[in-house]
Amino acid sequence: MTPQAVFWDMDGTLVDSEPLHDAALSSAMRSVGLTPPDDLHQRVLGQSAAHVYAMMCDEFGLDVPFEQWIALKYEYYLDNVAGLKPRPGAVEVYRELKAGGVAQAVVSNSDRLVVDANLRMVGLAHAGMKTVSRNDVREGKPHAEPFLRAAWLAGVDPGRAVVVEDSFTGALAGLAAGMRTLFWPERPMAGPAGAVVVDDIAQLRAELGL
Repeated sequence: MTPQAVFWDMDGTLVDSEPLHDAALSSAMRSVGLTPPDDLHQRVLGQSAAHVYAMMCDEFGLDVPFEQWIALKYEYYLDNVAGLKPRPGAVEVYRELKAGGVAQAVVSNSDRLVVDANLRMVGLAHAGMKTVSRNDVREGKPHAEPFLRAAWLAGVDPGRAVVVEDSFTGALAGLAAGMRTLFWPERPMAGPAGAVVVDDIAQLRAELGL
C-alpha cells in the first residue's frame, strides 16, 4: 500500500553527493594542516556540520572557529556542485509519488545552502516543495525533530509516513519519530533494529507500493 507521505533524506539517498561532501571535508582538513583518516566517510556519514566540527576539535586538534571551518568546506563544495547527479532511480520514484498525489518532503542534516544547491542541481526543486534542513530545527538527526517537522509541514500523522534513509543516523531519526523507516544504504550493511533494509531500487519501489 502506498503511504500517505514519504520523507526522503537527501545526501546519498536522493542525491549522490556523499563523495563531494567527503572531498570538501578532506580539502578543509588539509587547508588547516590536518590529514584526513582513511575511515573519514564512515565516521561522518549522516552527521551534521556541528557534530563533525566537534569531532575535528576533539580528535584532530582543530583550532579554528566554526565559521571559518565551515566556510572552508562549503567554498569547496559549492565550487564543485555542478557535477552532482541524482542517485540512480531515486528521483524517478520521487516524481512518480508526486504524480500520484503522495505528500513528500526532503529532510536533511545538511545546512540550508547545501540543501537548496543540491536539489536545484539535480532538477528536483519545484514550487511547493517541502524541505527541512539542519538550520530549521533545534535538534538534528538522530533526534526525531527533523522528521516530525516534516510531518507537520505535510499535515500528516507521523504514523502514516515512511522515511527513506541511507545512513544509520538518519534511520534512527525516522524510527524515533515513529515512522516506518526504509534503510537504503549505498553499500550493503545492517540497519538499526526496527528499520526495513532495502537492497535495490526494485525493492524500494515495492516497499512504497509502486
